[in-house]
Amino acid sequence: MNLSQILIILNARVKIFIITFVLTVLTATVVSFLLPKSYKATATLVLNYKGTDPITGMVVPGQLMPGYLATQVDIVQSENVALKVVDQLKLADNELIKQTFYDKNDGAGDIHDWLAELLLNNLSVLPSKESSVLEITFKGKDPDFVAAVANAFAESYQQTSIQLRVEPAQKAASYFGEQTKVFRDNLARAQEKLSKFQQENGITNADSQLDVETNRLNELTSQLVAAQSQSIDASSRNHNSMASAENSPDVAISPVVQNLKVAATNAEAKVADLSERVGRNHPDYQSAMAELTKIRSQLQDETRRTAKAIGGTAQISQQRESELRSEVDKQKIKVLELNRLRDQLALLKQDADTAERDLGVVTQRFSQTNIDAQSNQSDIAILNLAKSPVKPSGPRILLNILLSIFVGGILGVGFSFLAELLDRKVRSRDDIVELLDTKVLAVISPNKAKKKTKRLASAKSDSFVRLLKDSNV
Repeated sequence: MNLSQILIILNARVKIFIITFVLTVLTATVVSFLLPKSYKATATLVLNYKGTDPITGMVVPGQLMPGYLATQVDIVQSENVALKVVDQLKLADNELIKQTFYDKNDGAGDIHDWLAELLLNNLSVLPSKESSVLEITFKGKDPDFVAAVANAFAESYQQTSIQLRVEPAQKAASYFGEQTKVFRDNLARAQEKLSKFQQENGITNADSQLDVETNRLNELTSQLVAAQSQSIDASSRNHNSMASAENSPDVAISPVVQNLKVAATNAEAKVADLSERVGRNHPDYQSAMAELTKIRSQLQDETRRTAKAIGGTAQISQQRESELRSEVDKQKIKVLELNRLRDQLALLKQDADTAERDLGVVTQRFSQTNIDAQSNQSDIAILNLAKSPVKPSGPRILLNILLSIFVGGILGVGFSFLAELLDRKVRSRDDIVELLDTKVLAVISPNKAKKKTKRLASAKSDSFVRLLKDSNV
């Protein structure tokens, strides 16, 4: 169906279109004037909410949480908030409302739930797209009542938000209170184990650098090093003295040996002097030789004794080195055992430190959640309270009339086509092609036929006038 067919149909069914259009507009106008006036009141809230997890303590701005404003809208429109409004305004105590409830529900159900549902049906919550502002709008027939209900919803929403924040904090505070006791007991047990271990093993200082046994090991090690040096030196001198006692420096520095050498030199000089003056059998010569022999014998004896003393010193040094080595080994075993005990002590001390740190963290979280659980401050502020509207918000007569004009036009067109479908007629050559499925050979236009008839009548009239003129002549 093309545009020309549509226009032909509308032209043919113009009466149906006009009647439908007029009835629609007239009905909408009458109904708009007859409808009771309705009023709207709006309370505006500002949401400055910061989400805090009572378990982890992490703070996340509510504006960054997906669906935050949608969640707040759902909370405002929840039955919990509506029931608070019913209780706050004491609507269930109104006798007229009670009677209406009993008449409609025959006393079945709860009047509070019924009133909450009625309030929610007339409530609308609109969040701002680019800010944290929330508008709570309530509509009704009484301007004072709609303002009171809108403000009641705002206040109840504040109370509910506090309740939703405080109740988890209270549960978290209770949980952290119990955990504080558990961690305190853990700390007491860890400290008791640490103290008992120190007493059983006699550890007074956990620092190995300040330990007496470690210091003793260090001192013995130093003495062993010194004894080893002395033993090596004594062994070298003993080996030298055993190889050539006379040429040994240790023997040479002996005062007795030095004195005997001086005495031997003097005796040799005396013998040499006497040998030049007297013979070998002279008593003085014999006496001098005997004295020289005695001195040389004493020198040899003193040399052997000094060399033997050097060997004894070397043996003593080796013995001392062996004793010090044994003491160092024993002290090492003792220190290693002490270090093992100290490692166990360090683990026990680490457990105690961990328990103390955990107790501090839990205690801090308990303090924070306990404060939050006792707080009655809301992060939702009322920006504007709802005021009693002066002018009604509905019905909007002009808007309804404009809409009725639009709807009436659509209905008129619809009813015109419906009438055409019920009584289909041929109104154009396109209808013949579509309905009869045949070709159109010619079209006789009513307007063109009339014009042709008028032209023929005019021509005949002119001929008749000319004929009359010719006859008179």
